[in-house]
Amino acid sequence: MKLLRWLVIALGFLFAALPLFWMGLSSLKQQADTINPHVKFVPSFAPVADPDSHAFEITSAAYAGLNVVHVGAQASFWEHLGNSVIIGLFSTLASVLLGTSCAYGFSRFRIGGAKDWLFFILSTRFMPPLAVVVPVLMMYRKLDLQGTHVGLVLLYTVFNLSLAVWLMKGFIDEIPRAFEEAALVDGYTRLQAFLRVILPQARTGMAVTAVFCLISAWNEYGFAMTLNSSGALTVPAYFAGLQGNLDGMPWPQVAAGALIFVAPIVLFTIVVRRHLLRGMTFGTIKQ
Repeated sequence: MKLLRWLVIALGFLFAALPLFWMGLSSLKQQADTINPHVKFVPSFAPVADPDSHAFEITSAAYAGLNVVHVGAQASFWEHLGNSVIIGLFSTLASVLLGTSCAYGFSRFRIGGAKDWLFFILSTRFMPPLAVVVPVLMMYRKLDLQGTHVGLVLLYTVFNLSLAVWLMKGFIDEIPRAFEEAALVDGYTRLQAFLRVILPQARTGMAVTAVFCLISAWNEYGFAMTLNSSGALTVPAYFAGLQGNLDGMPWPQVAAGALIFVAPIVLFTIVVRRHLLRGMTFGTIKQ
């Protein structure tokens, strides 16, 4: 039984890692090898003379080519990655802080129509984001926010706020009120009790919420493509803009850039992996 369990886990990991493995191979190929009708999947350090061979010569040219500004782009991959980092981190930070504050209010205070307000907050995610892209674009043009980091940070924060509020409310509801009451009796203000008692206890939920908000902002494509023709263009929009290149799609550079683009999310998820189970179950599993 134990062998069967490990076999299922290994097969699941293989299927999950296969796209990343293929991207890794593609990032080490030359342009001609990525579009060759004969599949190339055997790395070789020596030149391969046979065009029908499944072997290909390893090269790091794709990673060096990330500094190149391709036709149809206005900057290199690294500049767009910097845009993704700035927008993703600031929108995640804002979503988690605002979501935690709102969730604390709904969890600890009697608010008239609280259930209706919570449902309204959740309903903002019912409609596909692209359904409101036209009015958002018109509003951003009036405010001169299109093509700016601030514009995308505000937009991603708004769309991630509902997720942050609902996730954090589940975690804060689990924190006993007696902790705050004891702090208030000891002379703490409500704000001090929130900062020194609630936040340390809620760090698990904040870490999980940050993962989901960061993934959402990191991979978002529709608004990044629609609201930016230059300036704050993120990596997903940058990759899409390479289509139709007269020199052909630079698949090795795309594969290399995609691996680098995925790496921060994977590392961040690994760091908070022990908290993810509670996040996936919205705080219903107690430690």
